[in-house]
Amino acid sequence: MLSIRLRRVGSKKRPYFRVVVIESTNPPGGSFVEILGHYNPRSRPATVDVKRDRFEYWVGQGARPSDTVRTLVARHLSAPAVETPAAP
Repeated sequence: MLSIRLRRVGSKKRPYFRVVVIESTNPPGGSFVEILGHYNPRSRPATVDVKRDRFEYWVGQGARPSDTVRTLVARHLSAPAVETPAAP
């Protein structure tokens, strides 16, 4: 069974994550099928960059997102973009 989960690639004390499609029996650092995006929790605000079309494709194929990935996608990709007013 495939799962969509985070894979840590950052250095010590500087976490940075990839959102990957991986076989659920593989270890967290194991080989993956596809990189769907990136998550940087250290930037303010946290940066989430996920290819929405590929995410939906893999979910349609039966891949199960982890709780963390499901929360990130719901929180950051479903929210409408906030426009800032132009400076005078």
